[in-house]
Amino acid sequence: MRLWILCLALLVGTLEAATRTDVGGPFSLIDQDGQRVTERSYEGRPALLYFGFTSCPDICPTDLARMARIARAVEQEKGVKPRPIFVTLDPERDTPQQLKGYVGHFDAEFVGLTGTPQEIASITDEYHVFYKKVPTGDRPGDYTVDHSTFLFLLDREGGYLDHFGRGLKEEEIVERVAQKLSQ
Repeated sequence: MRLWILCLALLVGTLEAATRTDVGGPFSLIDQDGQRVTERSYEGRPALLYFGFTSCPDICPTDLARMARIARAVEQEKGVKPRPIFVTLDPERDTPQQLKGYVGHFDAEFVGLTGTPQEIASITDEYHVFYKKVPTGDRPGDYTVDHSTFLFLLDREGGYLDHFGRGLKEEEIVERVAQKLSQ
């Protein structure tokens, strides 16, 4: 547990020091419809990006519901709804079909992305996202995934604009997103 807290603290410091040029980048993943997509597939509209996994018992569903509310609030304020995108950190269990059923509970426009373990490692490196598979039992499929919980804001071209931690209130995030989209 202490190691996880230390890793998370280091990650926060790393992400806080990050600049627009070193967060995000190219990716190639599979969406919830089984189609190969890249960062270019979502150009033309800003996006909110979150990393998690569908077996997450509480944090991910809470954060995804929050992300959907934020996207709707930004749409009311700015007239443009950021596309909500969820990238799994558990590609072994989170198939496109699994993602489709899961993300649809939060918003009809949610996009769920998966890929090979290498593809997931690549995108998490691009976004400085910490994650680690942690065994919870004796069987191979008994595990959870510890991970960072940042919400990323991407511009209309898929470039990094900002990120938000769980400590911020929804209203603060909506205000910052609206501000960034006005620039």
